[in-house]
Amino acid sequence: MQFDDLVTISREYLVKAAPALSASGFGSAWLALCVAFALHILDEATTGFLAVYNPTVTILRLRWSWFPMPTFEFREWLVALVVACGLLFCLTPVAARGMRGLRPLAWFYAVIMFLNGLGHTLFTILGHTVAAVTFPRPAPGFYSSPLLFVASLWLMVRLRRTARVDFQLPTGY
Repeated sequence: MQFDDLVTISREYLVKAAPALSASGFGSAWLALCVAFALHILDEATTGFLAVYNPTVTILRLRWSWFPMPTFEFREWLVALVVACGLLFCLTPVAARGMRGLRPLAWFYAVIMFLNGLGHTLFTILGHTVAAVTFPRPAPGFYSSPLLFVASLWLMVRLRRTARVDFQLPTGY
């Protein structure tokens, strides 16, 4: 097989694949939310998020012993978020193909990020998380909250619009 044959086969494959990928995919919205999440991690890391989060969790655990959220050291928190964000970025090609198995995770991801942005905005308005944990406004992580709102809403819209489109792999040779 010569190079020209490979180029021809590749072109034909891509032409057949393009309709299936674009009709059912939510990759652009997924990628936008991944970028917003990465910027949000940077925002939280540079504005002292854990100085608000850890005391809030400690107080909520004292109030409700069942409260499930952990406290973090900066390094472990940052590494965990960067790894999670990296894994989500790696799923972008799967999202672009609209794979049905990714849809529940995509909905969960979009809703969590929407609520995350909402929380930072609410706490900025209030100036505290719980009565004993106050901070100067805006709340840590607030600056990237609008990006989380917009990107998560876009992903939800794409997921709704592509809900009835079946995922199809391009037919091979």
